[in-house]
Amino acid sequence: MSESSSTPEHPSAGLPVIQLSQLLRAPVVARSGDVVGRVEDVIVRLRGADEYPLVTGIVAGVGGRQIFVGSGSITEYAPGRVMLAKNKIDMRGFERRDGEVLLRADVLGHRLIDVAAVELVSAYDVELEDTGQGWVLARLDTRRPPRLFGLIKSAGGHASRDWKAFEPLIGHDRSRAVRGLAGRVGAFKPADIADLLEEADKAEGGEILDQVRSDPELEADVFEELDPEKASRLLNDMPDTEVAALLGRMRADDAADAIADLRQSRRRRVLDLMPAPQRTKVITLMGFNPDSAGGLMNVDFVSCGLAATAGDALAIIGAARTVQPEALLKMHVLDEDKQLAGVVSVIALLQAGPSENVAALMDSDPVRVTADADLTDVALLMADYNLYAIPVVDDEDRVLGVVTVDDVLEATIPEDWRRRDPAPRPMRDTAEGTATDDHEATTSAD
Repeated sequence: MSESSSTPEHPSAGLPVIQLSQLLRAPVVARSGDVVGRVEDVIVRLRGADEYPLVTGIVAGVGGRQIFVGSGSITEYAPGRVMLAKNKIDMRGFERRDGEVLLRADVLGHRLIDVAAVELVSAYDVELEDTGQGWVLARLDTRRPPRLFGLIKSAGGHASRDWKAFEPLIGHDRSRAVRGLAGRVGAFKPADIADLLEEADKAEGGEILDQVRSDPELEADVFEELDPEKASRLLNDMPDTEVAALLGRMRADDAADAIADLRQSRRRRVLDLMPAPQRTKVITLMGFNPDSAGGLMNVDFVSCGLAATAGDALAIIGAARTVQPEALLKMHVLDEDKQLAGVVSVIALLQAGPSENVAALMDSDPVRVTADADLTDVALLMADYNLYAIPVVDDEDRVLGVVTVDDVLEATIPEDWRRRDPAPRPMRDTAEGTATDDHEATTSAD
């Protein structure tokens, strides 16, 4: 149904443009001059992230029916009208094809991801541009239109953001394959993706999450950053096997929190499906008060014996690929009874000679806490002693785990602070070399 055409990769400045708002409900005029219908929507075909979507036709309302009119049957797209090449049109009804998007229904009706700002925005108008080899979707207007006596005025004429600066969340499978969503969303920081998921509605969140799942490690990182309530809702929609696999890749302390938020009837089933080493860690952590050092700690940490050298200790740290980076800032030195003999910082190890003994470098009386120490005590100790991590020990001074400063911050920041809008991002150069900020100007995400 849709004609193909070759278009330049980038529209050029000064070419003819039309706002979508200028076309919707505009008359469809036959060659004779008679009005045969009205423009209900404009159809584009997505062609991947590196090309602008090509306008392939319109959906025209004719006698109460929705009719497809291809661009090959149209001689002119103009503000306020669409001119046909003939006096008659094919009355076959419109049927969407793979890769086709309806601009009014799918773009104006859905939010998009602003790639530069990593936030969800709404498009209030769309700008089409005639490249000379076909019309393309070139720009969007993401500014809310003004209201006059409670009515929204048209935002036409203000579409200034490049289409390539966005990832659409359209909500149907037939265009997903050519949207290229995974490539750019997968490059976002896990915390940014978590923020998107928390703001998204169920359909939007499902589409974002589908793309994140293509990278299991990224998916685990994102769930670690999610608000517990949001994570719980998403996990409730997943089968037990998927939940167990996901929690098996997460940090044990975050996995324990997620397990605790599951319905009681699911907890044992999910635990039984988890990898045995992770299940043991999670069950251990679930035995502590969530607001205590035991509930906050990460059970993965690095340690060495008193006879180890600085070179030995650095090699252990370098090989600990699965340990949380914040937990690698200190090497825990254990005596022959596995009791905590001291700690030595990574900086001290790096500045020492490889053959120097860790016993000569370590703090032999480090700050430590027991598992029942409360959050306030841990936070005060970190502040008083300028610590990034504190070992948690049992009654015999054996290390159970380590509490890191990021976990303390997460637990102490008030919930309403988390809902604050972030500060504007600093100015930076875009791909075209033009300084922009995240609230204005066009950004190319190529």
